[in-house]
Amino acid sequence: MGARATLLTGYQTYGIKSMRMEGNYPGSVYDSKKSPFWPAVFRKNGYQTAQVGKWHTGTDNGYGRDWDFQKVWNRPAFPENSGNYFKEQLIQTNGEKAVMTQGYSTDNYTKWAEEYIRGGHGKKKDKPFYLWVCYGAVHGPFTPATRHLEEYQEVKVKVPTDIYPPRIGKPKYSREKEQWVRGENGLPVLKNKRFSGRTVSGKFIHGIDLHSLERQYHQGVLAIDEGVGKLIKALKDTGQYENTLIVFGADQGIAWGQKGFQMKLAPYDGTIRGPLIVSMPQKLPSGKVCEKPVGGADLVPTFFKAAKLELPWKMHGRDLTPLLKNPEDKSWKSPLLLAHTGMSFGEDCDEVIDM
Repeated sequence: MGARATLLTGYQTYGIKSMRMEGNYPGSVYDSKKSPFWPAVFRKNGYQTAQVGKWHTGTDNGYGRDWDFQKVWNRPAFPENSGNYFKEQLIQTNGEKAVMTQGYSTDNYTKWAEEYIRGGHGKKKDKPFYLWVCYGAVHGPFTPATRHLEEYQEVKVKVPTDIYPPRIGKPKYSREKEQWVRGENGLPVLKNKRFSGRTVSGKFIHGIDLHSLERQYHQGVLAIDEGVGKLIKALKDTGQYENTLIVFGADQGIAWGQKGFQMKLAPYDGTIRGPLIVSMPQKLPSGKVCEKPVGGADLVPTFFKAAKLELPWKMHGRDLTPLLKNPEDKSWKSPLLLAHTGMSFGEDCDEVIDM
């Protein structure tokens, strides 16, 4: 939730006023006057705004204020449905009553977003647009599409050298951490066989060793790859590709045994580092890699710069345009700040979390 709130405000979580967890998880609320979301500013400046997919930032999803079109799985509003990441989702369209929707969620989100790009759902050809597509995959319980269950049969992954304790010289919370143990086949398996990657049926697909779990995870990535390809094709087919800033990112990393961890939250590359791919043909260089660390708060000022709009309030992020134009820019000196505030926001961030 924190990463999404940052992407909607341009603030780090400790700067987002009024937002808080409330009710049954993932129930959450916020005051739109104290914590405005920037898509509303784009709307006031002539942009059409749309959001498709997972909504995880307050029961109020902002339709009519922040979004012109919205088709979302509103987790905070329906906690009883919040675990259905891949099927049987309660979907809200433009603030109306949620409807139970069948089908593989990743494919559904792609379909709705593609329809929008091609001119559906009220999109006007003569107006610029901002579209935020929020895939729920790949999230535990990792559940690939049926068509991908036979993929990667022979793929093996490298076992991290520090997957087992002790880890001399590391902080206390990491030094003796033991989430993985050596299995009968010599491969790491999860201690106590616990893993949030079980499928919705409650079973592992290929096994509980590291190779099998990563295979299950990466099979789930394939539907996202296909979906992104369809959205880019739709942009090309409709003549919008050359003038569209495309940003592909993730709100977290997932560790596969690095420093002994499984999943997220620890302050290491394996747990916090995610992909960030930016493309805009003719305006940005392609095929380049930037080694500078950046964060989600940096994306919002970058969007405003691309749209040639002034920031509506002072934000915590930095405009990444200089790095996008010159990924090897050695003059870029800005550090990256990440704060782990747990489930707290704004004025509630007054405690130190013991990891």
